[in-house]
Amino acid sequence: MTKKIALNGLFVALALVVSYIEVLIPIPTGIPGIKIGLANGVIMVLIWLTTWKQALIVSVVRIVLAGLLFGNPVTIVYSLAGGILSLIIMILLKKTKVFSPVGISAAGGVGHNVGQLTIAVLLMENAKIYLYLPVLLVSGTITGVVIGVLAAILISKIPKRLMEI
Repeated sequence: MTKKIALNGLFVALALVVSYIEVLIPIPTGIPGIKIGLANGVIMVLIWLTTWKQALIVSVVRIVLAGLLFGNPVTIVYSLAGGILSLIIMILLKKTKVFSPVGISAAGGVGHNVGQLTIAVLLMENAKIYLYLPVLLVSGTITGVVIGVLAAILISKIPKRLMEI
């Protein structure tokens, strides 16, 4: 149990650090909501090398802490919607054993954007927000592929026994 808590704490800290780094990286697209998704790489490693429950715990704790530290309560709502939908999609695709980490990460990036847009539509009661969807689908796919490649490299380098609890 102690090892599990320590491992989860380590991954929450790592995800928070990369979340902070991401806040510092400007993406000059002029379109709100486009981010690299660095913390998704941490979640991908967890999905691949541990359990979906650990990935869920780390993801939710990271989103809440990052929102409190680098954002506000509203960003937490948006991030939870995107993060949980993304996680569900990635877990289900991994279970199929058809997709690589790159494909799963790309789907997760798209899922994150869809989750955030859906919350925006519900909170603002304006379906026109979905007009951002095509651009966010492209950006989510591109950033998801990049993060997936990086996650695949990490997954191949981390000894599985290190992650066993």
